Amino acid sequence: MPADRADALTSTSPATAVADRPRRVVSLLPSATEIVHVLGAGDRLVGVTFECDHPATARTDAAVVVGGVDTAGMTPAEIDASVRSRAAAGEDLYTLHEGALRGIDPDLVLTQDLCRVCALPSDVVDEALAHLGCTADVLALDPSSLDDVLGTVLTVGDALGVPEQAAAVVASLRARLAAVAAAVAGRPRPRVAVVEWVDPPFVAGHWVPDLVVAAGGEEVCGLPGARSVTTTWADVVAAAPDVVVVAPCGYHLDAAAEQALVVADALAAAGLPGVPVWAVDADGLVVRPGPRLVDGVEALAGLLHPDILPLDPAAVRRVR
Repeated sequence: MPADRADALTSTSPATAVADRPRRVVSLLPSATEIVHVLGAGDRLVGVTFECDHPATARTDAAVVVGGVDTAGMTPAEIDASVRSRAAAGEDLYTLHEGALRGIDPDLVLTQDLCRVCALPSDVVDEALAHLGCTADVLALDPSSLDDVLGTVLTVGDALGVPEQAAAVVASLRARLAAVAAAVAGRPRPRVAVVEWVDPPFVAGHWVPDLVVAAGGEEVCGLPGARSVTTTWADVVAAAPDVVVVAPCGYHLDAAAEQALVVADALAAAGLPGVPVWAVDADGLVVRPGPRLVDGVEALAGLLHPDILPLDPAAVRRVR
């Protein structure tokens, strides 16, 4: 996102950013952390997760109350095997630090039930709060479409007592989406396959196909609103994409580009050597259901229609 847009979304007057309650907010989702900051209420965050890296100040004043398995140095196949093993054993992938939560005494906790691989589900949070004798409200954010994601901004705004700020943010985001729609209207829509994991290969679901459509493309593998599912490279080839976008969950652009090279080789071996393969900053712009999904739409639109929309090299990179 250009700096002027980011500043416009995150700067608010003190009167707008402050409400009587809740005053102590814990976010167990990186996307929720981003939403709280966009709504000008970042000063209310007293607890976040180890993955909350945007904005850069997200972990400056808030305690880290959720940890997870250190996957640094693991290959995508090793990460997938670890996740499957822990899930089969009934083990949670994330750890809620009850000691840290006890000292914080929040009055609002933002969590989710959409994906146990992505964050702590609300039932685990409810049990922990009951154990601690904490009466915080628990708000689960579970969008499955791009429109749902925009709706969560309004939901969090209501919970924080800043509905007018939330409405302004969503109006700004919708205006940017409308601008992209106008730019690509009437143009041919490239066939796009979005790969969300590379070993084993997964095609993207949930809101990701909506991003492709909003950017002026046609998603040919993933199903809008549905979960991401495993596939084969032969099935991706059979879908006859014009463009393959590699957006591995949990990875930013440089790491995504490394994995995109693997995808390019796999597709060539499966019979699709000439298809353009692009990497995208997945963790920043595609997989986290927050305001920056609109940045993702703009980045994908520049990739699919570079003759009429600018290409953002900080967001996307062609590897082959």
